[in-house]
Amino acid sequence: MFRAITLTATEERHSPGRGITGIIALKRLLATLLFAGLMGHNAAAEVSEVRFARMQGLGYLQLYLLDDLKLVEKHSRDSGDAITSRVIPLNQPTAVIDALLSGGADFGVAGITPFITLWDKTLGNLNVRALAALNSQPAFLNSSNPNVKSIRDFTESDRIALPAVKVAYQATILQMAAEQAFGRYDRLDTQTVGLAHPDAAAALLSGKSEITAHFTSPPFQYQELADPRIHKVLSSYDVTGGPATFSGIFSTRKFHDENPRAVRAVLAALQEANDIIRAEPHRAAEIYVRLDHARQSVEEVEALLKDPDIQYTITPQNITKYTDFMARVGTIGKRPETWKDLFFPEIYALPGT
Repeated sequence: MFRAITLTATEERHSPGRGITGIIALKRLLATLLFAGLMGHNAAAEVSEVRFARMQGLGYLQLYLLDDLKLVEKHSRDSGDAITSRVIPLNQPTAVIDALLSGGADFGVAGITPFITLWDKTLGNLNVRALAALNSQPAFLNSSNPNVKSIRDFTESDRIALPAVKVAYQATILQMAAEQAFGRYDRLDTQTVGLAHPDAAAALLSGKSEITAHFTSPPFQYQELADPRIHKVLSSYDVTGGPATFSGIFSTRKFHDENPRAVRAVLAALQEANDIIRAEPHRAAEIYVRLDHARQSVEEVEALLKDPDIQYTITPQNITKYTDFMARVGTIGKRPETWKDLFFPEIYALPGT
């Protein structure tokens, strides 16, 4: 079983220099490597069950469909196998990473930038790579402070909630935006607070907490903007110059290499999930609302799935926008030459960027 890391807002905000390096402490990484054979699956045979640790929200919609429609099982049967699947919902990228590294999950499903940092930190040992992108979607920085028209307007009294300080996708986008606005990427780091999206949305909407802004994702950002007290400060697309991959699914090289049939079934299931989202958005929305106990109606979620700014695709988009920045500021030590350095070969034929 895995032990999920769940940090309080205070712990995250007052942990200087915290990043994936802090999350994956050297002794934990060494222990993981030492006992990988004990904690992992039997290398002599492929797994009979595939386990996914995923984040919450529409950025991970394919995993909701995989779970409800048993798509991995379907494509496994098509190949003459009998692989089952299990989806573990978590609310922070740190917890997803911990699940993967501790052997509690075979695939992690989280924001693309936490994965990129994990890729860098596991080079030469666990060699974590992505099997596929999941989608490109805008993430909004919303605020309840009427004086905040741009990130230049935040004051020391403002607190910005995001899923994990310095680690989450939103944290990286905020640093990229701060570099563009101030010439200093870490200018707003001390004002960020780690909160799961549902908790952060509730805090912002309540108007009774220290949270005056939330860097979030669909559907939470639209739920917030339905309140006239909340307004959008910026979109991640403003920072990346257009659509860019938001989330991905990743695993260790050991699992990938030892389980080619399971990997093929997972990739086929993801592709079918994307087909369903495009062709049957109402059906996909119904599954999401039911499994996530979402506050939005099926019709509201369906409208989001039809938004041209939200693209469900396994093809990576603008990955180098992230890696160039992360290498320049030292979040990662090695800059990948192309997007293919980050992914397993199964999707190399796609027109990724």
